[in-house]
Amino acid sequence: MATILIIEDELKIARFVELELRHEGYDVIICGDGRKGLETALKESVDLIILDIMLPGLNGMEVCRRIRQESQVPIIMLTAKDDVSDKVAGLDTGADDYMTKPFAIEELLARIHVALNRKKNLTEPKYENLQIGDLKLNTASRSVYYNDEEIILTKKEYELLEYMVRNKNVVLSREQLLNHVWDYEYFGDTNVVDVYIRYLRQKIDKKYGIHLISTVRGVGYIIKD
Repeated sequence: MATILIIEDELKIARFVELELRHEGYDVIICGDGRKGLETALKESVDLIILDIMLPGLNGMEVCRRIRQESQVPIIMLTAKDDVSDKVAGLDTGADDYMTKPFAIEELLARIHVALNRKKNLTEPKYENLQIGDLKLNTASRSVYYNDEEIILTKKEYELLEYMVRNKNVVLSREQLLNHVWDYEYFGDTNVVDVYIRYLRQKIDKKYGIHLISTVRGVGYIIKD
């Protein structure tokens, strides 16, 4: 069975989640501070990490960033904050999912199941070059260029752009973008998509004076060839 690392300084929450996970058959490791959690994540063979943001020693954002330099283990972030900017920041550091306290244990278990299944079903990606006008994407290096000038994107900005380019000329709803780019149901929080679309428009449309991403009112977004 999978081994799950809980990095959480609130002992009651950590113990409660541990009991539920063990009841489901998972092996569990608990760490109560960021530095110890990071050390354990990099040393032990774990299949998924539940990571609180507000931690002593080293905050969860930095722990996530450092783990991502070494490993692609699924990470579900927990936080008491329910602000879109916090969610964006957490996902940009490399988290796979994000939950706000208090949460239903059934929802956490469902998201753990999805994350572990996704890890199990990952296959070797097929790399190719994608292009829309003067915009080019190298999927092997995950780099983006406009007229040979590189555009620096975050992980999720790139994934959103690549998905939209692959589905050019198709109107994509916010829910579709959430499900495909973030790989799970985001429980109706479509504001995250709007935030990332705005980031892409600032870095591409506004900078180069083009109209790459169009809004289809009441439906979603489209990139036209």
